[in-house]
Amino acid sequence: MLYANERSTALEAVEMACRLCIAVRTHLVSDESVAKKDKSPVTVADFGVQAVVTTHLLAAFPDIPVVGEEDASALRDPANRAILEKVLAHVEAVTPGLTDAAVLDAIDRGTHAGGGRGRHWALDPIDGTKGFLRADQYAVALALVEDGEVVLGILGCPNLPQEHRDPAGPRGCIFVATRGEGAFQRPLEPKGEAAIHVSEIDEPQHASFCESVESGHTQQDDSAKIAEQLGVTAPPVRMDSQCKYAAIARGDSSIYLRMPTRADYEERIWDHAAGWIVVKEAGGEVTDIHGKPLDFSLGRTLRANKGVVATNGRLHAEVLAAIRTVVG
Repeated sequence: MLYANERSTALEAVEMACRLCIAVRTHLVSDESVAKKDKSPVTVADFGVQAVVTTHLLAAFPDIPVVGEEDASALRDPANRAILEKVLAHVEAVTPGLTDAAVLDAIDRGTHAGGGRGRHWALDPIDGTKGFLRADQYAVALALVEDGEVVLGILGCPNLPQEHRDPAGPRGCIFVATRGEGAFQRPLEPKGEAAIHVSEIDEPQHASFCESVESGHTQQDDSAKIAEQLGVTAPPVRMDSQCKYAAIARGDSSIYLRMPTRADYEERIWDHAAGWIVVKEAGGEVTDIHGKPLDFSLGRTLRANKGVVATNGRLHAEVLAAIRTVVG
């Protein structure tokens, strides 16, 4: 198996990160904090996950840098000491023995510039902030990029039902894909994994759409027009985070649209790298809205691309044609 050590280490890191997220949600998120739009719990989880994952990765692969979403400058501010204390406590619970300085330094190790040469990890510690706070969908997303190509991706989805047809059943999944080796789903508990595949739907009117809950993340009016153009009648499945990629990869939905909300917006690589390879290895297709492959070689953003389209592959050409009809 290619990248076996990297795969094993990354899975361990994401599993620890998922446990930290669940603990933060259990102990810090309340109905009152959600009502007050208090984002401090997700801040604790963001920093805590980046510290745990970066520490674990660098212990095994000290020469592979990390492109992460966070740095520790805010935590070093004495005014934020209360947040730091919570971060340290939750990190200690899953990675015992780290000093305060080690935690802060681990968070700061996520500032690599990325690019098309060598290897680096791309990490989104909490993808889906509002989903996390609502006890809805969020993800820990980790990918390995080698010479500008994503070769390994892990999506930790602590609140996603293990079976789409059983939404009230057990929750907590990890999705993993390695280049050329397929995509797999693992439950958080118990252990084990099974291959996953995209849906076999080949007529768009029978497909279901998946898109962001937040209108600020995608142009939902355009998505509705594209669905109408394709003859899709089912209401869109809206969820936060890269869990949408997981839904496409295991066949829950067949089309995911992330339509640009403004002309100058650049997608971040950590928002798509892990999900991209999970869908691709499950047999699907992912491009931008113009049909261009996503280019992860240009640094911390996908500046050569506009928007994202992920499908089961069979519908991709028709979806792109509908996008051209609606938005040009």
